[in-house]
Amino acid sequence: MITLDGITLPGDLEWIDEHTWSSVGQTKTVTLTGALIIEEAAQLAGQPITLVGGQRACLVTKATVESLQALADQAGLQMSLDYNGTVMAVMFNRENGEAAEARLFRRIADPQPTDLFYITIRLMRI
Repeated sequence: MITLDGITLPGDLEWIDEHTWSSVGQTKTVTLTGALIIEEAAQLAGQPITLVGGQRACLVTKATVESLQALADQAGLQMSLDYNGTVMAVMFNRENGEAAEARLFRRIADPQPTDLFYITIRLMRI
């Protein structure tokens, strides 16, 4: 089971970038003399957590989408994510676009609170 600040999400959401992050950050600078300076340090936070649904089992209701949107509308909000038993402090990752996306499972002119959506949630560890 997955919960984000008390909002229950499908347990089958996939954490697509779980293993694409390095806990070591690096910057490279070329000096005026042409020398290369490389600095590395441990990154204590910032790991991306992109949760993606796309299978029928990963659908959420419009009511859940609206609850997620209410969280995403709060700047600087720090939350708790329980990802299948691992609890992490997180906040929304807005670096490359929207904090969360939702697409209707089936096209409906006037979705009701129980109609279903695919979701993508972009978070980062803090």
